[in-house]
Amino acid sequence: MKIAIHNSSASWSFCQYWKRYCEEHEIDYKLVNAYDTDIIRQIDDCEAFMWHHNHTVHKDRLFAKSLLFSLETAGKKVFPNFYTGWHFDDKLGQKYLFESVGAPIVNSYVFYDFQEAKKWIRQTEFPKVFKIRSGSGSANVFLVKNQKNALKLAKKNIKRGISTYNKMGDIRETLRRYKLKQTSIFNVLKSFIRLFVSTQFSKQHGRETGYAYFQDFIPDNTYDIRVVVIGNKAFSIRRIVRENDFRASGSGMIQYAKNMLDERCVKISFDVTRKIRSQCAAYDYVFDKQNNPLIVEVSYGFDQKGYNDCVGYWDEQMNWYEGSFNPQGWIFELIIK
Repeated sequence: MKIAIHNSSASWSFCQYWKRYCEEHEIDYKLVNAYDTDIIRQIDDCEAFMWHHNHTVHKDRLFAKSLLFSLETAGKKVFPNFYTGWHFDDKLGQKYLFESVGAPIVNSYVFYDFQEAKKWIRQTEFPKVFKIRSGSGSANVFLVKNQKNALKLAKKNIKRGISTYNKMGDIRETLRRYKLKQTSIFNVLKSFIRLFVSTQFSKQHGRETGYAYFQDFIPDNTYDIRVVVIGNKAFSIRRIVRENDFRASGSGMIQYAKNMLDERCVKISFDVTRKIRSQCAAYDYVFDKQNNPLIVEVSYGFDQKGYNDCVGYWDEQMNWYEGSFNPQGWIFELIIK
């Protein structure tokens, strides 16, 4: 089998891991540029195509899913395949998907008409969490404490839209990470400059509009659990909530010890992954007042830097395997088996 891999030097990309796996196991591969207009011709001699595309790269957002599904339709193996990637960076799609398969989730509510949203807001209880459909690392996630704020956000997002780039949120997050020594003063300065100079990301991604999306607020969570399932294996981390906040995703404060993890989340993740037919799924969990785990959202990819210190993994029978492992290799094995 000959495999085409989209060539990327990005720090978050799986590309370098896949190249190394091919070289170590003497697998025939070629590096290609998915952005080339003749990409279909370039990979005609390959049986599979692998591309770790990213929602923060505008070109990827434009056509990655279309290209991958087209190749899959033509009979090639791809990663991520349709079932793995169609709902990536789409919280609305995930709401419908999880409800359809009966997954245990945080209740979510979406409205495409402001009058319907207003009717619901006037009857529901607060606080609630407001989100836009795209974004990661807790960007554009707001705790809404009352009807007035909920109505304001719903009206704005349905009628005018909310920018996918949150300038003030970026400054606050960059300052927080600087205090924790997770970023440099240079990045802090860049964040302040972005208040006055629009970023390329902001120009290209524009605004999310035409809907209002809320989730129930699940209080008293000091951490969340992230579980990644790849085929018949899974690994997990615990992420600590930011100080004076309710969000854990992107906090950079991670615990890895096995006794800090929750095997119920792992079992649920295996079950849901089978139902949604995903090659790779990274779930975020919080816990309700009865300590039941609830899925917040899912992604097909992850940044390996946050998982280098994982101490082991599980198989589908919940057997535990102590030690280091190669999740990108697991992905490759799904393609070549």
